[in-house]
Amino acid sequence: MKTKLALFATWLAATASLAAAPLTATTAVQTRPDDAAPVVSYLKAGTEPMPAAAPAALANTPAGWMAVDLAGPFEAYVENKEIGKGLDVRVGASLYLQPKLDSGVLTTMEKGDKVEITGLRGKWTQVHLDKKLIGYIRLTGVASNIVVAPVTDTQAAAPAPVPLAPTTSIAASPGQPAPMVSLGDSGSSSLPRLFQGKFASSKRPFAPRRPYDYQINDDAGVRYAYLDLSKLLLTDAIENYLDRVVVVYGTAKNVPGTKDIVIEIESLQLK
Repeated sequence: MKTKLALFATWLAATASLAAAPLTATTAVQTRPDDAAPVVSYLKAGTEPMPAAAPAALANTPAGWMAVDLAGPFEAYVENKEIGKGLDVRVGASLYLQPKLDSGVLTTMEKGDKVEITGLRGKWTQVHLDKKLIGYIRLTGVASNIVVAPVTDTQAAAPAPVPLAPTTSIAASPGQPAPMVSLGDSGSSSLPRLFQGKFASSKRPFAPRRPYDYQINDDAGVRYAYLDLSKLLLTDAIENYLDRVVVVYGTAKNVPGTKDIVIEIESLQLK
């Protein structure tokens, strides 16, 4: 018993020292401990990363990587063939980051997962996944004097530590625009994401013209981001979307010389 407690105390000390070291650069959170794995979100430089709450996750993480908790919910895509007659997602189906096979798998559907269908995109079904996942970051962005103690099978059986602060989410809360991943040093999230809010015109009588004619607002009517429609192909008149809650899919970028954000839209649909 004393040996178990000593090992668990060692593990807690190691994770505590790791959490105290801030990231030295903007760091990608990936689906697997692999440099080629898809990126789910980013942690800003200066963030103090916390290891995943489950010791078993740390036990299976290779040297040079850290497992971190990713708080849901998430937006994902599944092939239509994986949807059953009861509109349920088949257990074992792959949930993708984007509606294409080469976008990367976010996770695999498991029994008991809470999934809600939120839209259709051709041969793909868009789903809302309410689940906590595990992501992985490279430790090259963490101070170099940190050493992570290996976790044994005995430690993996120990109770989880105090709940940890969640990392950046990529999904939206009901009625609110989807939070964006950190724009980091490049001024762009680099990957398209889903954003939700009220579609509005940015034009104001007798006021200087804004950099973009349309914007997306939060529930309070405050602009969340400008919308760049230059790449959008629509069959409906854009006026049909004004003052209505929409879901847009696109890439968020900084507006040069300002603190504003613009989303380059690839698709637009009513909520």
